Amino acid sequence: MPRSITLGSLCTRSQQGGGCRSPRGRVRSWPSPRSRPHHKAERSEGPWGRALEPPRHLCRAFLILLSAALLHWSPLGAQVKALRFGKLIDGSGRSLADAVVVVEGDRIKSVGAGDAAVPAGALVIDLRRFTGMPGMIDAHTHMTFYWDRTPGTRPWAQLAERPATETVFLAQENARRTLESGVTTVRDLGASDYADIAMRNLINRGAMVGPRMFVAGYGLSVSSAPTRAAGPQPAPGRADGVAEVMRVVREQVAAGVDVIKMYGSTGSDQDVTGFQTFTFEEMKAAVDVAHKFGKTIAIHSYGPDGARDATRAGAESVEHATDMDDETIAEMVRRGTFYVPTVDHNRYYVDARDEFGYGPAVVERLNDYIRRNFETMRKAVKAGVRIAMGSDAVFTGFGQNTGELEWLVKAGMTPAQALATATTNGAALLHMEHSLGSLAPGYYADIVAVEGDPLQDIHAAIRGVRWVMKGGEVVVDKRK
Repeated sequence: MPRSITLGSLCTRSQQGGGCRSPRGRVRSWPSPRSRPHHKAERSEGPWGRALEPPRHLCRAFLILLSAALLHWSPLGAQVKALRFGKLIDGSGRSLADAVVVVEGDRIKSVGAGDAAVPAGALVIDLRRFTGMPGMIDAHTHMTFYWDRTPGTRPWAQLAERPATETVFLAQENARRTLESGVTTVRDLGASDYADIAMRNLINRGAMVGPRMFVAGYGLSVSSAPTRAAGPQPAPGRADGVAEVMRVVREQVAAGVDVIKMYGSTGSDQDVTGFQTFTFEEMKAAVDVAHKFGKTIAIHSYGPDGARDATRAGAESVEHATDMDDETIAEMVRRGTFYVPTVDHNRYYVDARDEFGYGPAVVERLNDYIRRNFETMRKAVKAGVRIAMGSDAVFTGFGQNTGELEWLVKAGMTPAQALATATTNGAALLHMEHSLGSLAPGYYADIVAVEGDPLQDIHAAIRGVRWVMKGGEVVVDKRK
């Protein structure tokens, strides 16, 4: 039968005779024999001597044949795809030559090798001149931070002035560039007006093309300016003291976030100070409430003190931290706390200094921070801290999401270990290790084809992305 037939129109009577259930679960009522009007003038006698109704045994035979045909169809008519790669890195540490990944719907059905692994009737996509690998996970982005490069404007000022509804639409460019970098999932750590939730929902319903998003809404922050009667209202994420921290975490959960973000120190943009803001007690309160609602929590700390208390409080991840001492690093290893260093983020600021209007003094501070950040990364790698790749991408940094991989290799990781920070480690941080980060049956079909072998040269994963599939759909194709 042709694959173009849709299943939504097919239904069968329930065994009770009271309704018809379509494949999408809607029940259609059937009038009972007593309630149906008998229009004898419209009922003609057929060859069976009654109204034109076939014998029951023919109905049963038809339904049996129809059921058998449906067994060979993909859900909702989706065609099975067979992706052929010259080499496949499956995320488990295994490499497979002449690999075949079979995709059905949005999931991987099987992984094999050679012609025998290609199902009959599958749509074959020949990617044998490329290396296949799992779609990468960027554990720290700000997807709604968009700048249109209008002459005379600066990124931060433009973001503050633009309505959130406009930002959500424009940020599609950030989403597109992220996919082009081979990143199919992001943990987005902070936005205004819950624009990140709107963007996530639009992507999930297919109204916008972009990576899978796990979002944080408003990050929690302490008061940084006096409240004035005629002045602007405090940001919804502001919290001072344990009670307010608990309230704001609950508000973010109520808004529909996936993860809680807390700013445990100063530091952002050109500010690299890193002074601790929230106390240990406040951090612990945030962690406890987040965990009560089944949410993870990421705590930002540019400096060592906030990182120490964030780790002790039980945060799933510490973002950015520099100058962490051996005791804190050992505690992170013991607890399994993730470190998201984001060294490449400040490299981006240095390279884009003209866009941001940074002078020589700012660039010097940023370079000093990069040096200390990298040294802390190196110590963490040596100690065996679990690390997740995060870009902290903002504005024109999207498309450079995977630059952190180069720093990780410089810090002592093998290319395979660096790739794990962007695949299996990222999935574990999201508590999605059984659906993301690997290429195996049952996992989402998030698959990237790169030119070269990233196990030999990590730059293949950074600059060699040529083709991307997310959830079974091709979203990037630059093979020509």
